[in-house]
Amino acid sequence: CQLKKKTKELKITTEEKLRTILFSNMGPTRILTKDGGFGTQMTVHVGNAVDGDPLWSARFNATNPAAVINTHLDFLQNGADIILTNTYQSSVEGYVDYLELDEEQSVELMKKTVKLAQIAKDKYLAECCEAKLKVPEGFPLILASIGPYGAHLHDGSEYTGEYVDDVPINKITDWHRIRIDACLAAGVDALAIETIPCQAEAEALVEMLCDDYPEVKFWVSYQCQDENTLAHGESFVEAARSLWELLRERNAQARCLAIGVNCVHPKFVTPLLKSLNGNTPDAEKIPLVVYPNSGEVYDVAKGWQGREHCVPLANYVPEWSKLGAKIIGGCCRTYARDVRLIAESVASQNKLNRFI
Repeated sequence: CQLKKKTKELKITTEEKLRTILFSNMGPTRILTKDGGFGTQMTVHVGNAVDGDPLWSARFNATNPAAVINTHLDFLQNGADIILTNTYQSSVEGYVDYLELDEEQSVELMKKTVKLAQIAKDKYLAECCEAKLKVPEGFPLILASIGPYGAHLHDGSEYTGEYVDDVPINKITDWHRIRIDACLAAGVDALAIETIPCQAEAEALVEMLCDDYPEVKFWVSYQCQDENTLAHGESFVEAARSLWELLRERNAQARCLAIGVNCVHPKFVTPLLKSLNGNTPDAEKIPLVVYPNSGEVYDVAKGWQGREHCVPLANYVPEWSKLGAKIIGGCCRTYARDVRLIAESVASQNKLNRFI
């Protein structure tokens, strides 16, 4: 296969050119499909052993790497252009406490986790090559999942952002730096700074990336409590515009793939995106990333409830794309089959926009 014959250097150069085109902030670009809820899809391979575990799906990076690879492969086989590494819940503290690893071993496990995504990508490309299926050069992309500081506290504060009121911001960025360094060392295309519940953490991370990682591309995705407000209470539109202005001041807007929301109820998404891009000319729209939950609600006693009432996320693709969404996928309670429907809707939208 010709894909196997390319040198690593040529491949990197080609992918950089592709990302410059596909994620351009100037005018319309092709919409990409992100994967779904990793922990949700992983239950297909490991049963219901994910929810309730303090390490969540990150435990399986050590105990069942084959299931991690197969979960990535599920999403790729169902149309994902982008997969996220299974590092959302990874941290030195978590692995020390719950896997009895030391710091060096914890960092090595994070690097290994990136390699699992790379193995899945290679398997997928080999399958496509054997079946003579065309894959856009440089794709699929692998982004490192960089979840919020609160994720490792195991107290639900990733959905409130309360920790930012008490934890020094430099401690938060230092905590992130370890994971970012591990993922970059292992080789990813960009970073998915995701489920961030507070404005201060997002801006501190972006400042750190601008200062210390000048070549790294990323997106920033907020966690919101309703159609207006971040989980910590700040205005979403003000936080997003402040972040975009910060990037402009640092001459770094081209490095930001998108700003958006994830791990929110889908009914909140359209109002959130409208508040940011609703009355903005297409050429001035901020590129957006969106990957909400399925719409189910979690009940402590009964578990996830209401799937029968959920509107498929694929149904929202046309309206979200008109509001500037460039990357669309799913978060908790979205499976590979949901990603397949999103990918089909994205393909139809791209065809209408003459990108396919």
